Amino acid sequence: MFSHVMVGTTDVARAKDFYDAVLGTLGVKPGMNFGTRVFYMSPAGNFAATLPINGQPPSVANGSTVAFACASTEQVDAWHAAGLAAGGTTCEDPPGLRDNGPVKLYLAYLRDPDGNKICATHRVS
Repeated sequence: MFSHVMVGTTDVARAKDFYDAVLGTLGVKPGMNFGTRVFYMSPAGNFAATLPINGQPPSVANGSTVAFACASTEQVDAWHAAGLAAGGTTCEDPPGLRDNGPVKLYLAYLRDPDGNKICATHRVS
């Protein structure tokens, strides 16, 4: 359904360092820096961080979350730890199981250095 997801940043090099760390835990190769944007390519889709093309400051979308699929609970935990070590901040509840009825998810939430809310998720059932 999606070809890519893009978030705004004030500092492409800082965003690259952060996303290289968190996406590296998912087996994604380091991003390709194009000066005003950094892109991450995978068979499941692409992710990017960009300086806004309109020249205005980036803003965080209220109510929005970009979620990355993980293969295990251990990968979610590694993603979260890498994000904290790379300058992210934890938000929401601590990493753990969320029982939403028929679907159980193991989740971890972070804010990237620009404040974008991101999540690592693993379907347990």
